[in-house]
Amino acid sequence: MDTLDKTEWDILIDGTGLQQSLLALALSRSDKRILHVDSNDYYGGDEAAMSLQDADAWVKQVGKSGPQSLYTQASIPELKETTHSSQKLGFSRAYSLALAPQLIYAESKLLPYLVSSKTYRQLEFLAMGSWWVFSPGKPSDKPSGSDSIASASTGTLMRIPTTREDVVFSDKSIDLRSKRAVIKILRFVMDYENQQELWEPYSSRPFSDFLTEQFKLATTLHGLFLALTLSLDPPNKTYTSFALPRIARHLRSTGKLGAGFSSVIPKWGGLSEIAQVACRAGAVGGGVYVLAKGVKQFTKVEGSVAKSIEDQAIKSTKATVDSESSMSYTVKLDGDDTVSTEWIAGSKQPSTSGSDDAVSIRTISRSISIVSSPLSSLFPTLAEGSPPPSGSVVIFPSDSLGGYGTGTPPVYLIIHSSDTGECPTGQSVLYATTSGDQSLIAAAIAQVIQSVGEPEKPHILWQLQYQQRCDISSAPDDVGEGKSISLPVSSADLAFDETILDSVKAAWQKITGGQPQEFLVFEDRNPVGDDDDDE
Repeated sequence: MDTLDKTEWDILIDGTGLQQSLLALALSRSDKRILHVDSNDYYGGDEAAMSLQDADAWVKQVGKSGPQSLYTQASIPELKETTHSSQKLGFSRAYSLALAPQLIYAESKLLPYLVSSKTYRQLEFLAMGSWWVFSPGKPSDKPSGSDSIASASTGTLMRIPTTREDVVFSDKSIDLRSKRAVIKILRFVMDYENQQELWEPYSSRPFSDFLTEQFKLATTLHGLFLALTLSLDPPNKTYTSFALPRIARHLRSTGKLGAGFSSVIPKWGGLSEIAQVACRAGAVGGGVYVLAKGVKQFTKVEGSVAKSIEDQAIKSTKATVDSESSMSYTVKLDGDDTVSTEWIAGSKQPSTSGSDDAVSIRTISRSISIVSSPLSSLFPTLAEGSPPPSGSVVIFPSDSLGGYGTGTPPVYLIIHSSDTGECPTGQSVLYATTSGDQSLIAAAIAQVIQSVGEPEKPHILWQLQYQQRCDISSAPDDVGEGKSISLPVSSADLAFDETILDSVKAAWQKITGGQPQEFLVFEDRNPVGDDDDDE
């Protein structure tokens, strides 16, 4: 197609982030004329995977963004070069750094959808390995064992047990009485829905209160369970109704896809890989893809009435119409091409107003660090016959990092090995997240580097720091009014957010009128043989 100007489409999708790409995948068998554009010159949107050069350009782009940007305060700090290390920073394309390194639990609805839509054939998933929680204090005060890693002076990384066998044979830092309590809690969580009388009185109380009062669990061991919630809040704001389903998700996922692990990650750059595969399927279904060409404005046309929405991209609109069936849009794209479409879909941005909506916005600090070591001690074999782990999780509970006062939020490090394809062999990538500031992240990374006991002391070769703004108020089935589809922005969750699928399904049903059981369920395009190139 030589030009898009004056072309007509059934659906225009703006952005190639995960939600827009899954919508394109869901519509790929609908026989509709689909135009899928992105103002970026790369796929993935807020879930993109970046080379070093891409990251540098991304930082500059964030710096030019307005106050409604999802990302702010992005920087690549200049680091002191270490001359004695055998590991040096590789060339730009040797890295595929994920903006969305979320874990995908074995119980996630996403995995069956990838199978039913046939896209799984183009994806490779790797096992996440051990989960470690940092316990402050001198290692000499704590009995050592195979499930702990002691630092030189300030604390110990303890592997989190998630099965009865893990607890029984875990390191000796857990005494016999506490082991009994931990096993009792594990059993309870696996069946918590059928024991509402036990936990509902604590529903809106801190989960720590529940652990103390119902199970007499020592406060020093609360971190083992709070870590599995992936909560970005301190214990006094992590409530029982929030914690239980998340811990149950972890426990019920363990062993479902293989011995010893509960979650997986896509190879080559996190959720970006799923977005790209979904777009590829959309193209095979007849969709037209154009990068570096986003939506500048769109005008709703209904009879002789037109309403212009300037500089809003695909943000939600409160317009009320009399005849939805006659509604269509005239859309001006970058480069001043103008197209017409019946439906328009994209992602809304977090609110920046001073209204009540602002209370639903939270800002978190994140960083991506390339480390000069494989950090092998954090990737022990999980169980006999299990796949080698390609990732691990290290949690620094609230107040575990000294010198920051009380009530500090936890810090999470998701660590990927070179098996993910995100960095060269001999290096690893640390994805850090906290609702605190970058100083907490720096302290946590320094502690891990001090604790791992590698033959050559690891150091940071490169780092990207940024803040992410998240809207935590959107209902998953609220996808806008009329024929303008507004999908929620990316979640700050460290695990894949299941509500993404609910939003995409709601949008797909609104456009097609399809039944829920038909969502992302496809027959093979080529039933002869398994070597499909389409999806």
